[in-house]
Amino acid sequence: MGETTVTPQGGRDEAAPQHLTAVSAPPAPTASPHRLLVRLRTPRRPRIWFEVLLIGVSYWTYSQIRNAVPEQRAAALTNAAWLWRLEQHLGMAAEESVNHAVNSVSWLIVGMNYYYATLHFVVTLGVLVWLYRSHPGRYAAARLALFATTGVALVGYYLCPLAPPRLMRHTQFIDTVLVHRTWGSMASGDLKHVSNQYAAMPSMHIGWSLWCGLTVFALARVPWVRVLGLLYPVATLTVIVATANHFLLDAVGGILCLAFGFAVTRLWYGALPYHLPRLPEQVRGPSRRVAGSPPRPPNPQAP
Repeated sequence: MGETTVTPQGGRDEAAPQHLTAVSAPPAPTASPHRLLVRLRTPRRPRIWFEVLLIGVSYWTYSQIRNAVPEQRAAALTNAAWLWRLEQHLGMAAEESVNHAVNSVSWLIVGMNYYYATLHFVVTLGVLVWLYRSHPGRYAAARLALFATTGVALVGYYLCPLAPPRLMRHTQFIDTVLVHRTWGSMASGDLKHVSNQYAAMPSMHIGWSLWCGLTVFALARVPWVRVLGLLYPVATLTVIVATANHFLLDAVGGILCLAFGFAVTRLWYGALPYHLPRLPEQVRGPSRRVAGSPPRPPNPQAP
């Protein structure tokens, strides 16, 4: 009893030796949480339908949350007055002078109004498309940095409602959209009712433009294109100040949000987006390994 029998050629049943006892096949390997995590953290080629859906839903969600934050007008004006006094104390309160100087040149300020209303979206989407087509291995990590930057900005809008300079009382700031009747801006005029007017801190115009500029500078091959990448956030800073939509310290807040976004990307992928391989297939090369994955075993056939 308990022994396995075998039938020899002579037809008699004999007890099989212990070392010939049948052994059941090992269970099929299952995907462990560690393997799943490594798979999620491995850059792969993005899928166009997923990216379009993700970006569309994410921006819609961002807009809904941003505009759903209670418009605490009294608190926003109080915070703006305090921030303005802080900048004056620090000797960096140049926004009013820039606002008046640029407003005196009609064609320039009108151009900046359109810049503020449009390029914020157009350039960011353009850089995402360029990454998708030319740097698919870096796309997901760069997109994560942008999304994390935007996500933490929503926390700032909720915790620190802040009026833009153009809405402050007892100051000389000029609302350039109203004065020059510029079309398209959601910051002033009729469209202001569909946008939260007290979400100036941090400035996502700076957060997004700096993300675009660093991405282009790090990955573009043509020198003058790389220079344009660096100039883009500088031009954006000039625009947000000249149109009285942000304080200089709002820009600092946007930079800090972007630093957070890059930190999240560094923790998740083990490297900044620009240090990952251009093509996702190169991640599996012998010299590349995603953070958190086990080391490759040595090849016994290697010389």
